[in-house]
Amino acid sequence: GQNALPFLFISKTIHMQLRKANRKNTSIKMALQGPSGSGKTYSALLLAYGITKDWSKIAVIDSENGSAELYTQLGDYNCVPIQAPYTPEKYIEAIELCNKSNIEAIIIDSISHEWDSQGGILDIHGNMLGNSFTNWAKVTPRHNAFVNNILTSKAHIIATIRTKQDYVLSEKNGKMVPEKVGLKAITRDGVDYEFTLVLDINIKHNAVASKDRTNLFMDKPEFRINEKTGEKIKQWCGINLSLSELAYEISKVENIEDLRTLYRENPKHRDELEPDFMDRRLVIESAINNQPIKHKQNGTSLNNK
Repeated sequence: GQNALPFLFISKTIHMQLRKANRKNTSIKMALQGPSGSGKTYSALLLAYGITKDWSKIAVIDSENGSAELYTQLGDYNCVPIQAPYTPEKYIEAIELCNKSNIEAIIIDSISHEWDSQGGILDIHGNMLGNSFTNWAKVTPRHNAFVNNILTSKAHIIATIRTKQDYVLSEKNGKMVPEKVGLKAITRDGVDYEFTLVLDINIKHNAVASKDRTNLFMDKPEFRINEKTGEKIKQWCGINLSLSELAYEISKVENIEDLRTLYRENPKHRDELEPDFMDRRLVIESAINNQPIKHKQNGTSLNNK
């Protein structure tokens, strides 16, 4: 009846609340891009181990014809080989398998096949009948589902991306000639924006950041990726270190600022490891001043230094 009509216009109240922004215990979603032979796979494995400290918690989704298994001397990590056709759904199935297996770091080597290879998005689109523009509306959701699976995985994701020489047409002496303008990632334009961190690796195996929301590597000199690079990312993610892991990290810190960061971000074990923090501080200061190590004074705090 008429009395029931108003209830059609009653909307549910959405309860919102403010909270402090918190990055603790997040997972990194990053990409390594570079030409063939630049060391993307090897670098990804070192990064993954630096983050997890456990080879058994690392898995490589390998579309590179078994290249991931060339480095088994590093440790006993897992592999999920995939072959053509390299459909988005095949990658999604491999990611879900890793998630169900409690893998902590997933290396996707490489995501380029999902875009530009047999059975990839460009191949699927190219073989579709009908209007090209309309067909993009059909295949784009499949690619987006693949990207979304990467972003929503609880595991750390390290995706490798192939690059190729990019060209533009320039006019010279009245003729249009191709001109090299650098390297272009072989994946859909804009995919790099989805990652928190993108490192570009050159043929000499050195890396620089082209995108970096962590602020760990941006505008820094090129460097060689190693296990310690993964450890820095692990700290940024806010993963709580165990007592023994934190003691180990303290022993390797080489400057006061990094030591202070460890102290500030690990309150759980701070009191127990206060002597370790102070001893390491004295070692660093003595090395800087080129002086013998002095005994620490009682009551000195790292926060005051």
